[in-house]
Amino acid sequence: MAKKKAEEAKMLKITLVKGTNSSLKKHQATVVALGLRKIGQTVEQKDNEKIRGMVQKVQHLVKVEE
Repeated sequence: MAKKKAEEAKMLKITLVKGTNSSLKKHQATVVALGLRKIGQTVEQKDNEKIRGMVQKVQHLVKVEE
């Protein structure tokens, strides 16, 4: 039971705050891979190294809450 609550707490709330029109193609692909499509859309992703790396690549386009 304690493990489930600990796993649930390890989530990141990622919101797209800027558009990707003038961004590099690899940044656009990263935003799509995070599950974001429209400005203002928010998704929850697991907090792991892979997601953190993706967020770091597009940190100028997204807002992250833990």
